[in-house]
Amino acid sequence: LVLKRMSVRKDYRGLGIAKALGRTVLDFARRRGCRAVVLNTLMLQHEARALYERLGFRRHRHYVLPTAYGRLANCTITTYRYDLSGTP
Repeated sequence: LVLKRMSVRKDYRGLGIAKALGRTVLDFARRRGCRAVVLNTLMLQHEARALYERLGFRRHRHYVLPTAYGRLANCTITTYRYDLSGTP
């Protein structure tokens, strides 16, 4: 299962929409028997990273984007993981 580019328009942020969407994704994955939810985000996306951590995601690893631009700009990607095993 893949979800790409979840976002909330700036003028609707702060209303709990992103948190509700994140919880819905976790519930969806849990009901389908997934063991974990893994996501990637740029280090520059501070609000998104804070949301993921509030939802219970843990930093799994980070790496420089493996392209010429990624190496040149030191574009760092962080992978987050939410382990679904053992959760109701």
